[in-house]
Amino acid sequence: MNVNEFDFYLPEELIAQTPLKERTDSRLLVLDKETKEIRHRKFPAIKDYVQPGDCLVLNNTQVLPARLFGVKEDTGAKIEVLLLHVLENDTWETLVKPAKKVKLGTVLSFGNGLKATCTDILEQGGRQLTFSYDGIFYEILDELGKMPLPPYIKAQLSENERYQTVYAKEKGSAAAPTAGLHFTNDLLDEIKALGVNIATVTLHVGLGTFRPVNVEKIESHHMHSEYYQMSKETAHTLNQVKANGGRIIAVGTTSTRTLETIVNKYGTFTESSGWTDIFIYPPYEWKAINGLLTNFHLPKSTLIMLVSALAGREAVLNAYEQAVLERYRFFSFGDAMLII
Repeated sequence: MNVNEFDFYLPEELIAQTPLKERTDSRLLVLDKETKEIRHRKFPAIKDYVQPGDCLVLNNTQVLPARLFGVKEDTGAKIEVLLLHVLENDTWETLVKPAKKVKLGTVLSFGNGLKATCTDILEQGGRQLTFSYDGIFYEILDELGKMPLPPYIKAQLSENERYQTVYAKEKGSAAAPTAGLHFTNDLLDEIKALGVNIATVTLHVGLGTFRPVNVEKIESHHMHSEYYQMSKETAHTLNQVKANGGRIIAVGTTSTRTLETIVNKYGTFTESSGWTDIFIYPPYEWKAINGLLTNFHLPKSTLIMLVSALAGREAVLNAYEQAVLERYRFFSFGDAMLII
């Protein structure tokens, strides 16, 4: 398929720059994947579309304040570093700007005794950096690092926790699993009280989130690998839900990719961890999920391709057209879409 088949018109003013005051104030566009019917609701109405025995699957990754600002020790030149994921001990895969100034052996200083040495040159501006410091790395990162907001968000974030889900637990992401930002603990408790299961997986969002599709034919695009993990408890819950005829509803494309990766690999939900570069686009044979809660995504992105594989490209683009007409808020801090 051609990447232009996933393009749509989006007025720039619909790109949400800041989160709403209350997480649950978001709007919810509900798309029936069978009838293609669209409904416009408020986010708490998600309770009307889940049933006893269903399971919501959340990605419990925690976003690191992964953007660091430092200088080259030899010249004082300013350098920006985005931590993507830890390779081993204190060595990280990173994105560096401007990359051309960071060569093998370059030493960067960030303050508070935190330094990094470039130990490998990676593709597309990537650098392998090995850090040195006194103390605990993540505590230093909390002091020095900034939240790695996507480039389309120009506004400053006043509260870091608003780019974090209320159930974030496992440190390691370079971006938030934004579909989960709409939930509060109270709303999750209300959903549980309906007899709906809540399960968690982990997928640490990495470089793939920031990488556009730069090929004409989407089949030629390669996803960057991201680390995932599923616990024995979650695997058991999901297998029971499937066996009992319940629906598995992924919260976010990251949860979706984790679930589909595991079932594609093992044929069932299994306690496991590893790396996935799964790229889901139409046509795709779904093996793990029955529904998806997600935000509104960028034109021509791998994420809108995944959503289109679930509900159909024409239905999704029609829903996006309706969302633009109804002035929905788009992208990370925007409104939500439920495909059920």
